[in-house]
Amino acid sequence: MDHWRNWLGIELSPVSTKEKLLSMLGGFLSLLALVAISRSVLHLSGAAAVIASMGASAVLLFAVPHGQLSQPWPVIAGHGFSALIGVACAKWIPSPEIAAACAVGLSIGAMHQFKCIHPPGGATGLTAVLGGQAIHDLGFRFVFQPVLANALAMVSIAVIFNTFFPWRRYPAFVAKRRVAKAEPSHEAVVAALRSLDSFVDITEDDLIRLVGLLSPTPAAGNSAPRSERSDPPPAVPASLSGGSAGSAAACRD
Repeated sequence: MDHWRNWLGIELSPVSTKEKLLSMLGGFLSLLALVAISRSVLHLSGAAAVIASMGASAVLLFAVPHGQLSQPWPVIAGHGFSALIGVACAKWIPSPEIAAACAVGLSIGAMHQFKCIHPPGGATGLTAVLGGQAIHDLGFRFVFQPVLANALAMVSIAVIFNTFFPWRRYPAFVAKRRVAKAEPSHEAVVAALRSLDSFVDITEDDLIRLVGLLSPTPAAGNSAPRSERSDPPPAVPASLSGGSAGSAAACRD
């Protein structure tokens, strides 16, 4: 069972009912506010009012507000670059199938290049190609309205909503962090991960590996046990090491 759980990537880190309800409430209120802003302020309606990929962004912003993929720059730039690429592909590539594939592939490349990976951005690029005539009629205006307008509104709503709950840090920059004084044990890392009353977008194994890489003791990028490090071990008294240890020390010298 553990094998299949690990293979499927099922995360067992518990999240409280309160946190789940807040995530649901945030998603509900954000989309409600987004529709209201689009209709009353931007005077948009139908498919041009709110793009479907904003639903995916809401999941990240309110269920994983501390995740790297949920931060303001990935949300705004990820959607913006993807929309720009999607519109260009829709205009200049005759085949809809090839245009759709290019829109997603190039969007991923742009998000990597500009350090703004945001998975819903891929859906935004795809919408620009396959969204129908209403989207195509907007041309490059689609990038600004509704895409960037939606993205900016979503980030603003997330900032306001998460401000009311001290443990929901958004953006992550505003969170106060305490510097660890010593390397934590594996058990301490796992306990700390599970004690966070929020969904964490990293597995326990990856977090433990990250702590090991950041530790000053192991060699950089080397996950080998400490006994296999390249630096020489400290000298051992002859009374404890015996003749063979002394010979080995002489060879090293």
